[in-house]
Amino acid sequence: MLRPFHLFNWNVYQLNQPFGFLLMLVGIIGIICAVLNQSKVTKLAAFISLALVILLLIAAVLKVKTSFSFIPFKGINAFLTRQIAFKWGWYVLFAGPLLSVAGALFTRKPQISDYKQV
Repeated sequence: MLRPFHLFNWNVYQLNQPFGFLLMLVGIIGIICAVLNQSKVTKLAAFISLALVILLLIAAVLKVKTSFSFIPFKGINAFLTRQIAFKWGWYVLFAGPLLSVAGALFTRKPQISDYKQV
């Protein structure tokens, strides 16, 4: 997710372990409810997971912007802030909730005629 100083990588669990666990738990609940055909809970889990990923991105951006604010020299502060790179994992992290929200919004509800026996 983040690569500070191009030396090592941080994933979601290294950034904030309880938040990563919560994100994983909401995803697992959404998958279980989709298998059990609980559409309302699945939609709720999809929107909650999208909100959590957006909140995680905002928190990471704010953390990067303020991580070197204790340095009184703005040039050094800006240089060190630029050394923390966001990685491609954010695209993958956003793909899951976006697909689940799209699936929750664009699924068609079963009609009574779909259950008619011939």
